[in-house]
Amino acid sequence: MELEEIKEIVKQRLSKKRFYHCECVMNRSIELAKKFGIDIETAAKVGIAHDIAKEIPDDEKLKYIEKNNIKIDEIEKENPSLLHAKIGEDIVIKELGFTSEMGQAIRTHTTGIENMSLLDKILFIADRTSNERGFADIEHLNSLLDESIDKAVLYIIDKKIMLQIEKKATVHPDSIIARNYLIKNGKI
Repeated sequence: MELEEIKEIVKQRLSKKRFYHCECVMNRSIELAKKFGIDIETAAKVGIAHDIAKEIPDDEKLKYIEKNNIKIDEIEKENPSLLHAKIGEDIVIKELGFTSEMGQAIRTHTTGIENMSLLDKILFIADRTSNERGFADIEHLNSLLDESIDKAVLYIIDKKIMLQIEKKATVHPDSIIARNYLIKNGKI
């Protein structure tokens, strides 16, 4: 499916504000894809579609998970907002013809995972640092990106974990696993 067609489908499923965020993530994904030498169109497609399931009501998310036999853990059951990533992966593969690698990037854009692909890392960073978010540390993050994409991913994971700690909220185990993997195996 062509990018413009994907954009229209995503636009129909989201509010103007959420779609604008997706456009900004798409643009940041393209920028990072150029920097790290991966396919620009693939990065654009995952960027625009990453939140395709974000605005599905929580009760509908739980029904979708059950109907489509998607495995979830206790933290995801307690925090249905996390489910948009797994549901998004399912939708983009089934309805938009995305590859499993593209689907994985969407599934992991919120928590990260162990041994993230370059596409996973690009979407993970793009979602946190798109223009409309006003990421306060963007200059520092960009300097980390010049050194190593792994350093940038680790920095974002650490910030996300600290935010959860400050809120006295749970931290998804995938974030801890991703962090540990980067420290043990990344170019940190």
